[in-house]
Amino acid sequence: MSRPTLPLSYADAGVNIDAGDELVQHIKKISQKTHRKEVLGGIGGFSALFELPVDRYKCPVIVSATDGVGTKLKLAFEVDKHDTIGIDLVAMCANDLVVIGAEPLFFLDYYATGHLSVEVAAQVISGISEGCVQAGAALVGGETAEMPGFYQKSEYDLAGFCVGVVEKDQILDGKNVQPGDKLIGLASSGVHSNGYSLVRYILSETQTSLDTLLEGRSLKDVLLTPTKIYVKTVLELYRQNLLNACAHITGGGLLENVPRVLPKNCRAVINSQSWEMPAIFRFLQEKGQVESHEMFRTFNQGIGMVLIVSPKNEANVLQQLEKMGQPAWSIGHITEHQGDADVELI
Repeated sequence: MSRPTLPLSYADAGVNIDAGDELVQHIKKISQKTHRKEVLGGIGGFSALFELPVDRYKCPVIVSATDGVGTKLKLAFEVDKHDTIGIDLVAMCANDLVVIGAEPLFFLDYYATGHLSVEVAAQVISGISEGCVQAGAALVGGETAEMPGFYQKSEYDLAGFCVGVVEKDQILDGKNVQPGDKLIGLASSGVHSNGYSLVRYILSETQTSLDTLLEGRSLKDVLLTPTKIYVKTVLELYRQNLLNACAHITGGGLLENVPRVLPKNCRAVINSQSWEMPAIFRFLQEKGQVESHEMFRTFNQGIGMVLIVSPKNEANVLQQLEKMGQPAWSIGHITEHQGDADVELI
């Protein structure tokens, strides 16, 4: 390999400043559709400014969440599809905020790569922008890091940071949950963004092609379906005081996420036959001969969010969800905890 001519430059070391500047111009255009009136200034500064909407809150509490997309990115690299993975990034953060009744305000991302492809990065950030629109959050900035030698040339990593606000005396912390309450499961859009290390292991060990058809769709399209963003749906019900608690079903599945919002005296009983499970989960279980318990503690199994409501509100909530076009089912109830498992699957 020939050596570069002296003097050396940052570009010789593998960092393209011009590409970074070009990407910033793309981001400025992409982020415009996420704009909120509270945003002060624009993309490109050292930090972002956002005016807290104190006119709508008596005692506002700032809420924050951060997450990534995990090894779902590996599938995006493999099939060279990058325009929806940003939706996953926003979803993993914004859905964590809304479970306590918080309104997402703004979002920032961290995009790190070994070689900056403006085209690929623009696709990713376009997806982030779309996720922000769905969540009602402004994309106010982020960081793009080009680190040659640290990442594979064609790969990148993502992290997201979302900030929201909730009224202090209206925080949805599960304290109102009591035995007799009902569980309503909101349908997931598929595997979402959890368990992809197991997904990829199953496919590798069974030599299953991503072009395999599943109910008329290729496996790669099914697996890259972006995570559902539930923010606007949940906030609509929360603002009507119809919810006692919410649980975002991410890593750990129903078995580990539902107990996170329950008081110590309560446990959940879930009827695993009460909803329509997407075919992808049956496919993965059969291919990998995965035990049912392992499936339920790894994947969402078709339920991306669980709402806990009083019995008197159950019918109303289900009716409103149907009008909003959100498939949902009554999947169980809350009972008194007497030292047994936090979640019982029946």
